[in-house]
Amino acid sequence: MYQILVIDDDFAVLTFLKRMLVRQGYKVVAASNGEDGIAQAYATQPALIICDWMMPGLSGIDVCQLIKAEPNLSTTFFILLTSLDSVADRVKGLDAGADDFITKPIEQNELQARVRAGLRLHQLSQDLQTQKQMLEDELTEAAEYVCSLLPPPVSKPLNIKYKFIPSRQLGGDCFDYYWLDPDYLALYLLDAAGHGLKATLPSISVLNLLRSRALQNLNYYQPSEVLKALNETFQMNYQNDKYFTIWYGVYNRVKRQLIYSSAGHPPGILISGKSTTSTEVKLLRTSGMPVGMFPDAKYIDGFCTIEEQSSLYLFSDGAYEITLSNGSLWGLEAFIRKLVSSHHSFDAELNDVIQYLTALNVKEAFDDDLSILRIDFS
Repeated sequence: MYQILVIDDDFAVLTFLKRMLVRQGYKVVAASNGEDGIAQAYATQPALIICDWMMPGLSGIDVCQLIKAEPNLSTTFFILLTSLDSVADRVKGLDAGADDFITKPIEQNELQARVRAGLRLHQLSQDLQTQKQMLEDELTEAAEYVCSLLPPPVSKPLNIKYKFIPSRQLGGDCFDYYWLDPDYLALYLLDAAGHGLKATLPSISVLNLLRSRALQNLNYYQPSEVLKALNETFQMNYQNDKYFTIWYGVYNRVKRQLIYSSAGHPPGILISGKSTTSTEVKLLRTSGMPVGMFPDAKYIDGFCTIEEQSSLYLFSDGAYEITLSNGSLWGLEAFIRKLVSSHHSFDAELNDVIQYLTALNVKEAFDDDLSILRIDFS
């Protein structure tokens, strides 16, 4: 049974409305002024409110604004009773959040019809809100599932830490690192285009495929060959027009050599040097189109010797495509400068970088997933 709240300082009108609505099968509560009406609304959370516009103390407009500002009453349908019929008055009421108007003197059949219509809209709003909450819960569960698949941080023989912050909308970031054998470490970070489950599913597929080494007759020690195999497997025509960028590398800890290849992904940032005065920064990137765009895309390998006191940073574009308060985009170069300035703080947990990015971001949440890995080779 729907509950309706009637607010009117005229006892005769209040009694008339209450009796008529009760006869229609509704549960009705009444209040004779705005203050009591708001208290009743908070206590009973009615499906619909009929409120007089002109009342001493809080007017119907005031009541409407306060009711609509309460999240628990966001789906309550609000009808203003008024003898005012000018366009300006109705605009004022609509701006305050009113959903409908009934003009005095009250015509009974019209009132009943508007109440029925208001309750239908209230039920529809509640259904939509329930579906929205279910979707948000499912996305939260999906984000938790993605996090559960990510590898644990390690401290020996290399120190590997990361930060993964899913955006409000689940995105396509994913990364992994594992030993191909006791001497060779494979590591990668990928970012699927778009948001939502359609972006997440390809990322999870790649993670499971590489982790299980399910691609047959593939040399996982050769990054360009791995990207070529992924490109053949995940063509857009067969993957709902989804593509992804990826940086993939293999590190030989005995020879201290890194071989890597990238497909449209931000470069790996290798920072070396024992102090800020001797810092050397290398951008590790090779040419190559994102995986899935073109069947005949070519990928090449890059090589690098890893010096002592070096750290490699891998990240998604969500780490630097941040909108500032002036509306401009922060950008990759500024992000690299921040990595360099934070590098010698030996903050292996990346807290300093994350706090800085959070302060830069003017929104409640990041627009895109944010992933950063730091691999210390010391």
